[in-house]
Amino acid sequence: MEHIHDIQEELREPVLALRDVIPDVFRGYAEMSSAAMREGELSTKTKELIALAIAITRECDGCIGAHARGCAREGATRHEVAEMVGVAIVMNGGPGTVWGPRALRAYDQAVEGRN
Repeated sequence: MEHIHDIQEELREPVLALRDVIPDVFRGYAEMSSAAMREGELSTKTKELIALAIAITRECDGCIGAHARGCAREGATRHEVAEMVGVAIVMNGGPGTVWGPRALRAYDQAVEGRN
């Protein structure tokens, strides 16, 4: 995985172009995402950790970048992220050992970017 900022830049233009064509879909997705990630019985930090685990499973660099940033923003520690990666490895086997470290690196980059 490249640096998370490089991936975001690569995706920005195509996403904006598609959003211009199907704005209602993107608006609906944003509303659903906001509702799902809102603080509730589960903390937003926990939800970001879950989302990052799913991003590892789906092997989605863009998702990893977004939810690694979310984990950092919500105050997840490096050790919490690492433990979540351990669960993702158990659930995904070999691919988890490739995409899990990518997620931890993305988290480290997100934390570095905040300083």
